[in-house]
Amino acid sequence: MSPRKSVAEALSTRAAILDRSVAIASAEGLEGLTIGRLAGDLGMSKAGVLGHFGSKEALQLAVLARAGEVFRAEVWEPAIPAAPGLARLRVLCEAWISYLEREVFPGGCFFVAAAHEFDGRPGPVRDAVESRFDAWRGRLRKEAGRAVDAGELPERTDPGQLVFDLLGTAMALNHAIQLHRDPRAPELARRTVQARLGRPAAATGQVRRDPPEPATDPAR
Repeated sequence: MSPRKSVAEALSTRAAILDRSVAIASAEGLEGLTIGRLAGDLGMSKAGVLGHFGSKEALQLAVLARAGEVFRAEVWEPAIPAAPGLARLRVLCEAWISYLEREVFPGGCFFVAAAHEFDGRPGPVRDAVESRFDAWRGRLRKEAGRAVDAGELPERTDPGQLVFDLLGTAMALNHAIQLHRDPRAPELARRTVQARLGRPAAATGQVRRDPPEPATDPAR
């Protein structure tokens, strides 16, 4: 076996472990991940699973990073072509609602679940969850601020309050879907977003006006 093939196989195995771990953790929590469970599900030895990460905590952090890649692809990347400010904020919110509506993760929003699980438990995993929420709030606030500065939102709009409201809407939607299985919830969320951001014009000209943002922003 060539060294190149060995590296490729190791990366493929690691990716398979992470994908299975994300599916388990989204429904059962990051603490629900056990090396034995993963080994059984994937037909591997416990040592084989652990050898890719070294510890359960390292596995949890890698799973958070993998979930962040999925969130970025689902929610941030669709908004990159939109004009910065209100147009991009609208696209972000619609992609965010769609991501929850389609249940991209089996247990709903991965990061909402992780926040509930670790918000009162100091340590590297909690810090990683907090960092991702901070980055996402910062991304939303930046676009809200651009919209205010451009006159696309009322001058007295507080970007921090707006972001608080949008985050609350997304969390309420996640709750309504996962706990209540409420089929009306996505439409209620869209109405709430429209009430805060206004109805888009017939042609918003959503064309990129600035260079692509660094990949480190919303879901690092």
